[in-house]
Amino acid sequence: MSEMQIAAQTLQEIGWGVSIFGSARTPVDSPYYALSEQLGRRLAQAGLPVIAGGGPGIMEAANKGAYNAGGTSIGLNIKLAHEKKPNLYQTHSLHFEYFVSRKATFFMHSAAYIALPGGFGTLDELFEVMTLIQTRKVPPAPVILVGVQFWSGLIDWIKEQLTTNCYIDANSLEMLTISDDVDVIVRQVENFCAAYSEQLGDTAIMPE
Repeated sequence: MSEMQIAAQTLQEIGWGVSIFGSARTPVDSPYYALSEQLGRRLAQAGLPVIAGGGPGIMEAANKGAYNAGGTSIGLNIKLAHEKKPNLYQTHSLHFEYFVSRKATFFMHSAAYIALPGGFGTLDELFEVMTLIQTRKVPPAPVILVGVQFWSGLIDWIKEQLTTNCYIDANSLEMLTISDDVDVIVRQVENFCAAYSEQLGDTAIMPE
């Protein structure tokens, strides 16, 4: 609870951000690292805070792009065996002992979610946010998958198994966008944030 309280106090002053998920194991020379860095930079240039996990790989790239663009770059850091220290590209660093409070912070302070390729942790974050949006425990928000080739097999499986067997509604996948086009992704996030803010006025600074 104390971790969540400290995070809420810090991020309340910043406002909504855009969460970027993805693997800590992504090497610097990966095209997905470059995409994440570009997304972080473009979102920062659009005036949107970037929230990432604070570690290496995709997280580092997102923070780096936002940081080098002079934007707000937030790291939700957790110490793990393969993540010894936070990356160096954070304007705001929050530290967590527990995954539950770290994930709750992502979901309570994000206006959009972008997932790049990753492992169990990335899938966990992706499916949890989809569950929270579906059950209306968090406000509706864009959920964007970056890496068409990477994600297409999973989407096919969801359609073939979950939708066909009625484990999810037929329209459940409508909350997802899959794209590798940074212009399309940033425009979608900007348009959503602008429309949501206009709808709610000043109360849209932070999600309820």
